[in-house]
Amino acid sequence: MVRWVISAAGRLAFAALILAAGAARAQPAPEAASGRTENKAVTATRHMVVAANPLAAQAGLDILRAGGSAMDAAIAAQLALNVVEPQSSGIGGGAFLLHFDAARAVMAAYDGRETAPASARPERFLDASGQPLRYLQAVGSGLSVGVPGLVRMLALAHARHGVLAWERLFEPAIRLADGGFAISPRLALLIDRDPLLRRDAAARALFYRADGSGRPAGEMLRNPALATTLRSIAAGGPEAFYKGEIARDIVAAVRGHPVPGDLSLDDLVRYRARERMAVCGAYRMHRVCGVPPPSSGGVTVALLLGLLERLPVGDAAPLSVRAIHWFSEAGKLAYADRDHYLADPDFAPFPYARLLDRDYLAARSSLIREDRTLGTASPGRPAGIGAVRFGRDRTPELPSTSHLSIVDSRGNAVALTSSIESAFGSRILVRGFLLNNQLTDFSWLPESGGAPAANRVEGGKRPRSSMAPTLVFGPRGSLRFVLGSPGGNEIINYVALTLMALVDWGLDALQAIDLPRYGSRNRGIELERVPQLEPLARPLADLGHSVRFEEQ
Repeated sequence: MVRWVISAAGRLAFAALILAAGAARAQPAPEAASGRTENKAVTATRHMVVAANPLAAQAGLDILRAGGSAMDAAIAAQLALNVVEPQSSGIGGGAFLLHFDAARAVMAAYDGRETAPASARPERFLDASGQPLRYLQAVGSGLSVGVPGLVRMLALAHARHGVLAWERLFEPAIRLADGGFAISPRLALLIDRDPLLRRDAAARALFYRADGSGRPAGEMLRNPALATTLRSIAAGGPEAFYKGEIARDIVAAVRGHPVPGDLSLDDLVRYRARERMAVCGAYRMHRVCGVPPPSSGGVTVALLLGLLERLPVGDAAPLSVRAIHWFSEAGKLAYADRDHYLADPDFAPFPYARLLDRDYLAARSSLIREDRTLGTASPGRPAGIGAVRFGRDRTPELPSTSHLSIVDSRGNAVALTSSIESAFGSRILVRGFLLNNQLTDFSWLPESGGAPAANRVEGGKRPRSSMAPTLVFGPRGSLRFVLGSPGGNEIINYVALTLMALVDWGLDALQAIDLPRYGSRNRGIELERVPQLEPLARPLADLGHSVRFEEQ
């Protein structure tokens, strides 16, 4: 029998094949931490759904029990998440998805990333003096909203891998939106703490009481407007979202905002999801596969692990100075290349396979010393890239997002990571769902030193992501792990560290997910504030590291 377990912090318990790594961390603006709870390992023999809310997991499980495929279950669970976890993902945002067809041993990657309006310009997030806007000023505005991609992506993937009818997959979410659900402690905390959500009249009516206080945990929350929207999409398919009344209301809300954006009906009509080739790398006899750009997740996870492969990581204890030092140094090198080179390949083409070349990995890995940090890493120069030159990146990515891991009874698997960017996205509520603020994932500085940033804003471009839905295959080619994580651009570290825990240290699934988080994004070392890691700050500082603790 399949069961799920979830903690208040968003850490997922899992077993056998399925993992969902990491948890949202405390940051200046987006999703607040909400504590840690103990979980128990769970096993299944037929199929399994792992999601960030038990109601969403149940929606996916019901679809599997009705004969649906892993893809069918993923769609049902994702739609349910839109209802019960509205701060993190939904039809107003985007996603990346990996699908494994067990019968044919074929993998497909789907790109449902948002796009900038056709009229968007590189200076979008600069003020009149040429300086970047304040973060909250940009996020809570029409400027931050990109063309949502989730619905088109789910429809494309369903056409290829679905078994049940499209309309059937909407039923669990519609029931939840119509009948209501008990607000979780995490959602209640986020509603109460958000500095912008009350400013939107529709969001204020949905999430707050008449006296302005946030609806508390345990109170039933109904969203009939979202139920009506979902019925329209169920009956009319993606065209019902990208054309007609829903599209017109999206455009009106963005353009009518006090800080208006330039999204148009034509932008919505022209949006297309993409099927892309998965990116795979080798790590200790395993094949690690993820999604390619415009997500940086798949490439950077493979790059980080490739940098570590020559090091005897398995000889170091998971919570040791040695392990943290090695992992963080590899992270600095990997993030330096990520920030410099990776972006939407239609606008900033780069042969990212060069970053995973074994000779390049060996040369970069040789920069990792035992006795001293390399400090701040500079991007490398892979062989054969010619005159590729990009400017310094300035992208304020922050934690949010949600992840689903699913395996069906036929062995098919889905890893789906979805997001509306920061908690509650742009804070613009339309027809019961929140619009994303994904355009703030572009570099706010369009150029430096006379060279354009690879991830600068451009019309029709997809902002770089860190989402890293991942499938891992063992030495004999069998599927071993399905994993992913929330967490902004920390996702890459969360997924890579979980894989190290599984492969190098032989931890089981629950131990790997519960391992305290650490790593570097090329800006010092970040340690989760837990008793096991606090004594390691001084010896890490002795190696030259700048150490910062983060609340869970």
